[in-house]
Amino acid sequence: MNKYKITTDNTADLPYSYYQEHDIEYMYLTYQLEGKNYGKNNELNCKEFYDKMRNGSMPTTSQVNSEEAKEVLRPILEEGFDILHLAFSSGLSGSYNSVRLAAEELAEEFPERKIIVVDSLCASLGEGLFVDKAVELKEEGKTLEENAAWLEEHKVNFCHVFTVDDLFHLHRGGRVSKVAAVVGTMINLKPLLHVDNEGHLIPVGKVRGRKKSLAGLVAMMEERMGSWKDKNEKIFISHGDCQEDAEYVAKLVKEKFGYETFLINTIGATIGTHSGPGTVALFFMGDYR
Repeated sequence: MNKYKITTDNTADLPYSYYQEHDIEYMYLTYQLEGKNYGKNNELNCKEFYDKMRNGSMPTTSQVNSEEAKEVLRPILEEGFDILHLAFSSGLSGSYNSVRLAAEELAEEFPERKIIVVDSLCASLGEGLFVDKAVELKEEGKTLEENAAWLEEHKVNFCHVFTVDDLFHLHRGGRVSKVAAVVGTMINLKPLLHVDNEGHLIPVGKVRGRKKSLAGLVAMMEERMGSWKDKNEKIFISHGDCQEDAEYVAKLVKEKFGYETFLINTIGATIGTHSGPGTVALFFMGDYR
């Protein structure tokens, strides 16, 4: 059995300590803000990034290209490892396709090695939960092929439900109309969204007021979990620089379902560019998205 390493993207929003602990290399979807480019070696801390957004700065992002992907993958192949790459949703970025093309080119350069690229159809800590499951399967002794097959079979069981505090960031991304953003903001309307089976962000409801939107995430979780209710060992929550709100959702989840293990982390700049400050997202395994 060939040894293999797991790789992913910074869009998984996992803590850096997680990547180090599990020897995971990640690709970086860069962003541009106030005329400056930011990447893996010069990113802003999350607090500074979100403060700039709150003050009106509008960042943009760039996908990984195939050359950048090869720079990450080639050294791992040279070390003698096969690779399982878990990619940011193809419904939200072209990065998956870039890595797929890079893998095809590297396969010619390293015919003795194997690279499997899985389109996670996940984002933020949903992608993080996807990675965490792959790590768990690897530690259980699953081969590269067995690991990839399980993830392919169950990718739409990785559920994402989230709410945003400012509708204008969704408007910028084409998720809601300008009229909906203006009217929704005037009457304190908060959307509830999920990621569908094709990996797209889709609005599924709206409530009035922040607390109701946070409670709405837990209600959506209850609807979706089904047969996975007793199999959710870890619940992941990410947030756009609103730690207290994320902890409030964790409290509601614990009270409702009794779960004890949570991973809470800030949404990184790449995802945060499109979701904005005040976003709270809840991730778990369920029967349907």
